[in-house]
Amino acid sequence: MRTVWSGLLAALLCGCASGPLLDNPLQVAGAPAQPCANPVWIPPGPQAYNRVFEKILDILDDYFPLARENRYDGLIETFPAIAPGIEQFWKPGSPDLYQRFEATLQTIRHRAVVHIRTADDGGYFVEVIVYKELEDLPRPSRETAGDASFQQPITVEREFEVIDPTVFESKWIPVGRNTALEQEILQRIKKCL
Repeated sequence: MRTVWSGLLAALLCGCASGPLLDNPLQVAGAPAQPCANPVWIPPGPQAYNRVFEKILDILDDYFPLARENRYDGLIETFPAIAPGIEQFWKPGSPDLYQRFEATLQTIRHRAVVHIRTADDGGYFVEVIVYKELEDLPRPSRETAGDASFQQPITVEREFEVIDPTVFESKWIPVGRNTALEQEILQRIKKCL
């Protein structure tokens, strides 16, 4: 019995682990993916434009709610979506741990614009632009310091706002482009097509 236990212990300690083979087609976990050019070139194929357009819609739908799509112009725009933080690890939208931590501590949203253009050789160029915006609040939204000890109950106030996408929202500060999220979307597009 002692021999069996020592054999199992030796097998657990030593294991049968070896490195990946040189001709292994799978990507090793943790290895950085090669960055894609933006716009990325998609080769032509049967029913190419419809297939490209539908795949891009399907991929963008995982990250953002779609606002406007125009097949003839090759333009897809999305509504802004709040970036998920660390507590929402299952949601896509923050490609790395730094951005997840940043989205946990402050409200960040993204919106995307995709342009599909015909290439000279018959393929398509797909350009993905993801804009990053930071919420500007006059004070923290859950601030309780400085409130009176005896608060008066607040009566119900109903305000109706008409949300118009053409109106500029002044409480969101443009931060720039989120190239990491652009690369994640481009990698998925390149992989699917």
